[in-house]
Amino acid sequence: MPKIMSLEELKNLRDSVKKQIDLREKGNDIDNMIVIRVAMATCGIAAGARETMNYFAEAISKENIENVVLTQSGCMGYCYAEPTVEITMPGEDSIVYGHVDKEKAQEILEKYIKGGETIDGLISTNHSSIEE
Repeated sequence: MPKIMSLEELKNLRDSVKKQIDLREKGNDIDNMIVIRVAMATCGIAAGARETMNYFAEAISKENIENVVLTQSGCMGYCYAEPTVEITMPGEDSIVYGHVDKEKAQEILEKYIKGGETIDGLISTNHSSIEE
């Protein structure tokens, strides 16, 4: 990190960090917001969830996407598909995407969150056990 040489640079850094923190702390009107939840259990982190989370934070801030809450969760139970991301659009059931790297996260932002188009990579939560 370069040295901060002026008060203006310090204020810019503060504003940048505040924007990133704000993305994680919104919550008063959560029912009317898009919620992006990145699974950050050990298996997710090992598979790259931290990079996915950072990408979402940077992209949402850079593109000034409003009405979004970025948060993390523990294990979602889809270890085979990590990193996993759950997206909840206002008034809709949540969906889970698997194997979400930076490229897939960008596609999710562009096509699903901005465009409303479901994309490949969904993890089906409707499954049967072997006994059934």
